[in-house]
Amino acid sequence: MMSPEPTEHDYYSPNPIVAREPLRWPNGARLAFSVVVSVEFYELQPSADAFMPPNLPGGFGRGPYPDLRNYTHRDYGPRVGLFRLMDVLEARRIKGTAAIDARTAIERPVIVAHCRDRGWEIAAHGRAVTDVISSRLGEADERDYIRMSLAALSQAAGTPPRGWHGPEYGESHRTVRLLAENGLDYVLDWPNDEQPYMMRAGGRRLVALPMSVDLDDVVAHWQRKLSMPRWRKAVIDAVDRLRADGETTARHLILNVHPWLMGQAFRSTYFAEVLDHVLDCKDVWIATAGEIASAYVEAAAA
Repeated sequence: MMSPEPTEHDYYSPNPIVAREPLRWPNGARLAFSVVVSVEFYELQPSADAFMPPNLPGGFGRGPYPDLRNYTHRDYGPRVGLFRLMDVLEARRIKGTAAIDARTAIERPVIVAHCRDRGWEIAAHGRAVTDVISSRLGEADERDYIRMSLAALSQAAGTPPRGWHGPEYGESHRTVRLLAENGLDYVLDWPNDEQPYMMRAGGRRLVALPMSVDLDDVVAHWQRKLSMPRWRKAVIDAVDRLRADGETTARHLILNVHPWLMGQAFRSTYFAEVLDHVLDCKDVWIATAGEIASAYVEAAAA
């Protein structure tokens, strides 16, 4: 029997940003900017015990037939969209962080190799987007889930990942502790800040790197139906506001995009325009997620 889920947690301090020591990024940058590209495997027939959130994008629920339309819509990402996004980033000399799940690493290792060859950072992204961590998993099962995900990615990439982004940001009440137990350095699932922060993880160090869930392309376009011009303006407005606020204490913006969505031909141009604006800002440090985590640890220790 599973233990009752806690109603509170003690993972991090409630310390608000105005009560912290000022944060400084390398070269005095006011804003650290990173792109996380979520590379996901959408299963045609998930296992019977897999948890799928009811609002999982790309589908309208399970039907009594093979949902080939939505399966192939999602499959556009690793077949085409990912490489378009890579080209957009590479043309601007920006290295992304690819959050890759285990099914992709096992069944499409060429994708992992392609990311590695372009010098991208590779983070773990669970087993599959149709198999999300939740408190329905017992501790032993969740530990196995995390270990299997890390092992598959480590084998395909040749090195173990430093970071974790749960499918659909999914976690149980114990995930933070289990991630730290397995040697992860940072987690991308807690969108509650504009700076990194340290998490309490069973005596081990784990850095939270909050991503902007409101600017996540799935949330913005698929769920909230923002137009592409409105999304572009929202990201640019956020960059400029964070740069201004970063004069007092530096901020970060981690943008999460998905190849099946942002990699579409008609969306990628807007993504490129956002990146061009960021590159025009001389007070922005463009980095991978892992580089931001490392810089934060170094700054916190100073």
